[in-house]
Amino acid sequence: MSAPASRILRTAALALGFALSAGATGAQVLPLVPMPQKIARQTGSFTVGATTAITTSDAGASAAARLLVDHVRTERGLALRLADGGAIRFVRDPAVAGAEAYTLAVTPSGIVLTAASDAGFVNAAMTLAQLISPDRAFGQPTTIPALMIEDAPRFGWRGLMIDPARHFLPLPALYTIVDQMAAVKLNTLHLHLTDDQGWRFEVKKYPKLTAIGSWRTPPSSGGALGPRVGGFYTQAELKGLVAYARTRNIVIVPEIDLPGHAQALVAAYPELGVLGDRPDVSQDWGVNPYLFNPGPHGVAFVKALLDEVMEIFPGSYIHLGGDEAVKDQWERSPVVQAQIKTLGLKDENALQSWLIDQFGRYLADHGRRLIGWDEILEGGLPPSASVMSWRGEQGAVDAASQGHDVVLSPAPKLYFDNSQSNLGDEPPGRLGIQTLADVYRYDPMPAGLAADKAKHVLGAQANAWSEYLVTPYQVQHALFPRIGALAEKTWSAAGTSSFADFVARLDPQIARWRRSGVEVADSGFAVAYTLQGTRGDALRAGKATVALATQVPWGTIRYTLDGTDPTSRSKVYATPLTLKPGITVRAAAYDRTGTATAAPRAFDSSRAALLTRTTSDLVACPSGPLGLRVPLASETISNGPAFSINVFDTCAVYPQAPLDVARGFTVDVARLPRNYGLAHDITKLRAYYNVTPHGELILSIGCLAADPAKDAKPVVLASFPLPDPRTAPAQFRFTGTLPKVDGDQDICLTFTSPLSDPFYAVARLHLTERAR
Repeated sequence: MSAPASRILRTAALALGFALSAGATGAQVLPLVPMPQKIARQTGSFTVGATTAITTSDAGASAAARLLVDHVRTERGLALRLADGGAIRFVRDPAVAGAEAYTLAVTPSGIVLTAASDAGFVNAAMTLAQLISPDRAFGQPTTIPALMIEDAPRFGWRGLMIDPARHFLPLPALYTIVDQMAAVKLNTLHLHLTDDQGWRFEVKKYPKLTAIGSWRTPPSSGGALGPRVGGFYTQAELKGLVAYARTRNIVIVPEIDLPGHAQALVAAYPELGVLGDRPDVSQDWGVNPYLFNPGPHGVAFVKALLDEVMEIFPGSYIHLGGDEAVKDQWERSPVVQAQIKTLGLKDENALQSWLIDQFGRYLADHGRRLIGWDEILEGGLPPSASVMSWRGEQGAVDAASQGHDVVLSPAPKLYFDNSQSNLGDEPPGRLGIQTLADVYRYDPMPAGLAADKAKHVLGAQANAWSEYLVTPYQVQHALFPRIGALAEKTWSAAGTSSFADFVARLDPQIARWRRSGVEVADSGFAVAYTLQGTRGDALRAGKATVALATQVPWGTIRYTLDGTDPTSRSKVYATPLTLKPGITVRAAAYDRTGTATAAPRAFDSSRAALLTRTTSDLVACPSGPLGLRVPLASETISNGPAFSINVFDTCAVYPQAPLDVARGFTVDVARLPRNYGLAHDITKLRAYYNVTPHGELILSIGCLAADPAKDAKPVVLASFPLPDPRTAPAQFRFTGTLPKVDGDQDICLTFTSPLSDPFYAVARLHLTERAR
């Protein structure tokens, strides 16, 4: 396993766990995520069973009670019912201070949930649902210890951003996300509804936005183009989603991304663009050049658009993007330059600020507030704007210091499209790995912000950008269980709980999510293997020593050596294992109930396996990191294969190859779409001189991209002309022999294809040894 793996692994604890089940009355860890602000244990307990009834005081309380019934039916298998004289009572009390605050009292005679607001009732109901389903005893009554909870959130904005613009997400998937956000008291769903790759919001005054702008042709990796993909939400569908979310104390914040990320808009209405051309809806991920027209016609369009947006979304905030708007089109337009001069503005950034101010004032006139990404700071922040800080925390500090409200959403910490581990079975995503522990360590109150400005921090949200999240399964895999950590850090008081305590409380929540049909990533709980020494060392010694660990310190690792899956009775892992060639270790961690915390993972100690590196094992060439894990095609719905790449350089390294052992090789190659909008970063692309029509794959000791001042000239081991992308399959193989070389050496694999051709990646490099 590579060095980054060992950095993120934590040794698994052997005896962590909790129990709160039928008959339990001791001071066990309560199965609550997020942790309430105040819990007072009392004497006695109350048992909730299939005949337990719920009594409510009014319509808002009844709505929350129905949510409780739904969650308990799904998560515990108990059919609670609403009836007079119930032992569970919802009571409205104006004395409960706080817009989302509640109290929950469990006594031997019953349970009372008290709130002044409907939002408080929803939060109380979700806490009780968790107390009723503390373990995996589905269908069984639950005995809850007597206690008193007084609770209210730390922050008012506890959010999640979903991006259906890059890959359209079916409406039922959004309903599922809303349900599970409510379960952990997240209250803001930010929908990124427009981008270069798709316009997802129906605008009745401008029907081409969805007739044209919601559909795109996927990129090709050399063959014929595939069918168009896309879709959009009707206004009626979104109204239904908004109403559904409102009953769960979730407000939906729509985002219409302007002035950049506007290629789908300009594809539909070229007159709303800058230079008069009509592009296709973009198939390229990243930053594209298209801006909307900032003149009177464009401003009138946005105001008409906002009228329809406000009709559907009644929440206070409307998000108008403002990010990654490279200004080249405005710079090259005489009309826009004349507008800047007429308005007396300094430059194009000031023009964007002027536009944000215009739209902010328009929204304010309609009782709404504008929020945008932190780039809107660059031309001077209009007084009407709030800021969502994604490029670290400095944008939030700067904006709050000027008296503007802010939401923290920094990359990479809260970018949930980042992978959760570097395990080889992770789905596609960014490779800036953010573990469950990383998210839990994040504090939304930025360091360096003056105490008197802290009131401007509304809260935090995580973002799940969907360039590489194609299916609902992949979106859920990215979100869960990390939204549990986000929920706790935005709700609970700072510093009140340890990560180990959080994990103990998260374990039953994971079970609840899974009973609700949600895909929960097991990456943090899976066993990973770290080889002691190099693969060459193991091959020469005829034995391999491996350490087993999990990221999250939860459960006892158990393993087998006979190729079968482990069970809760398998041998306990204690110290690194020394294996003879041909032994396969299979291992998983088990909690105190004997339940596996993740699917088993395997390590193969055979000589063939030790000589093989897959794409997940490769490391970066000197010119840059492997930053992405991408699918074979942009619309691939399977979770694998996925390929680790550096978009700026078609080069990767097989580290420490045992070349004194190997005598030949087989390399599996994948040809991928080159669909990256790089804007001004295009100058960072590493171009190689191809000496055959479509370039070559070169295997060498030492990289061609290395700094010639610091490194010796690479030793070429083999070269292969790449086939014509128009006729060759997307996956193919090369084989060859290797000269005798001493010891372990890095093998650099470099593709010299022209930048106009598709992208190439190594799927696997298998070294072969001479006959033994």
